[in-house]
Amino acid sequence: MTGPIPLPLLHSFLFVPGNRPERFAKALAAGADAIIVDLEDAVAAEQKAAAREAVRQATFAETAGPLVYLRINAVDTPWFADDLALLRHPGIHGVMLPKAEHAAQIQRLDAGVGKVLRVIPIIESAAGLFNAAEIARAAGVERLVFGSIDYQLDMNCEGTETALLYARSQLAVVSRWAGIQPPIDGVTTIIGDVAQIMQDAFHAKSLGFGGKLCIHPSQVGTVNQVWLPTNEEIDWAHKVCDAMQAAGGNAVSIDGKMIDMPMIRAAQTILARARAAGLLNSPDDPA
Repeated sequence: MTGPIPLPLLHSFLFVPGNRPERFAKALAAGADAIIVDLEDAVAAEQKAAAREAVRQATFAETAGPLVYLRINAVDTPWFADDLALLRHPGIHGVMLPKAEHAAQIQRLDAGVGKVLRVIPIIESAAGLFNAAEIARAAGVERLVFGSIDYQLDMNCEGTETALLYARSQLAVVSRWAGIQPPIDGVTTIIGDVAQIMQDAFHAKSLGFGGKLCIHPSQVGTVNQVWLPTNEEIDWAHKVCDAMQAAGGNAVSIDGKMIDMPMIRAAQTILARARAAGLLNSPDDPA
């Protein structure tokens, strides 16, 4: 695969329980790039039907505001078939599939709805990680999510950066190889600790992740901030693009380093993201 990841790239994904429709509007107004209406972990078994009805009655804009994804129940649960019907609901942009372990599960989604869906599979087990490449290449898959909490349970491992480094790195590599957008990191369970969520988000970003799940509106701003290009990155990107434009296609060096095509693409991506976030003064800035 060559070239920068297509924009726009969503960074912050905020969960809202499907059985709490009074929270839908607040979630939509929290500043997240996308919200995830949750029918799975956040909803007890006896509330599943009520949650589906709440989603069915909700109004989600299809063209304005954050994108809306629906996290349904896993394919081997008794709620999966009923959840599928909601994916035709207006305003639902795509589906987040938990416990993804095989590409065949993605195909069951499409067969159940009768069309290729926009799918974000959650990789949260050793089996899912082992088969991440085939899952990433399945039709309709936009990007992968690392379900770090369930992965720890499956592996009986700690939740430290070191213990989860292999899994995160593998998902980042697989996503790049498959040509899909960078993966989304799992939740930070400590809600009020800004320093912790910032550390977790920067760690994920450093490994090649493109976003993070949020479990509370207070986490959204921090996650968005982490994935914004810094002033230093924007200045560097301008310098690279300006130098290449002035060189007219000839070899050029900046600060003693030769500028090659990967660096040019990185600079273009930084400027495109900065422009999309409104950080550049003019849309005519070189990219």
